[in-house]
Amino acid sequence: MSYDVVTLGRISVDIYPDDVGVGLEDVTTFRKYLGGSPSNVAVAAARHGESAAVITRTGDDPFGTYLHRELVRYGVDDRFVTAVPGLQTPATFCAIRPPEDFPLYFYGRFPTAPDLQIRPEEIDAEAVREARILWSTVTGLCQEPSRSAHLAAHEARPREQLRADQHTILDLDYRPMFWSTEEEARAQVHELLQHVSIAIGNDKECAVAVGEGTPDEQADRLLAAGVRIAVVKLGPEGVMAKTRDERVVSAPVPVETVNGLGAGDSFGGAFCHGINQGWPLEQVLDYANASGAIVASRISCSDAMPTPDEVFQLLRERGRAVPEGATR
Repeated sequence: MSYDVVTLGRISVDIYPDDVGVGLEDVTTFRKYLGGSPSNVAVAAARHGESAAVITRTGDDPFGTYLHRELVRYGVDDRFVTAVPGLQTPATFCAIRPPEDFPLYFYGRFPTAPDLQIRPEEIDAEAVREARILWSTVTGLCQEPSRSAHLAAHEARPREQLRADQHTILDLDYRPMFWSTEEEARAQVHELLQHVSIAIGNDKECAVAVGEGTPDEQADRLLAAGVRIAVVKLGPEGVMAKTRDERVVSAPVPVETVNGLGAGDSFGGAFCHGINQGWPLEQVLDYANASGAIVASRISCSDAMPTPDEVFQLLRERGRAVPEGATR
């Protein structure tokens, strides 16, 4: 089977509080959701109508069973998700203190986690090679054998051999707790960038990847590394995308923030959809921005991913253009 989107890397159980505005020590009730950035991106892409699969690993435990069940419920193919005997499925707790305070607490990830035990021989090279989009994150490079598995997946689809409708996307998702130094992360990113056609990150993540500088300087360095589209998130100023021929900026889509943690993953899944639809780059960014804003206005991540109709409605309400001929 050929997929529209294949993601590679982290999966976990998100444990989010029902109580908003307090620290974890004061929370009385929680709910569990599928989590992990690449897995959330696959869920978001599926919600937009893309055929999606995720390559990852869980523990051989009830939480692993739960994640399989959730992937299937969201329409994501789970055939490339395997269990690691002896390791527990990770759980991630967060406190929800809007508008900007959403601390994360990772359990079951140190010294390693099942999704960092993905091995090169487990990569289905044909599925990766034929997928329209391969999405991975920098976090998957922090440890072996996951690092070698990511490299194997990217080597299965050389950038210079991609079809016109194919893209290899690297989320520059830098999380310092998984790395000994920024320099170590930068070295791994440099090695993988030779396989990447689109890179996405905020200013800090871009700084880890290609050094400090203005957003335009960072985008230019990514382009110089061979990336065809460099996407730099500008915080309150929106997001910029740059190619060798154009530079576009999408302003934020204002909403009342409840939990900002899933906005980036929602942005990613919607971005994949827009790119696969062949929309103009500015409209891809507007669509992805609106999708991220919707999730930021909700408590959960995977369970909050919007449908195209919801995104189009928000765009119209905010006076933004909807792509001509846009369909589910």
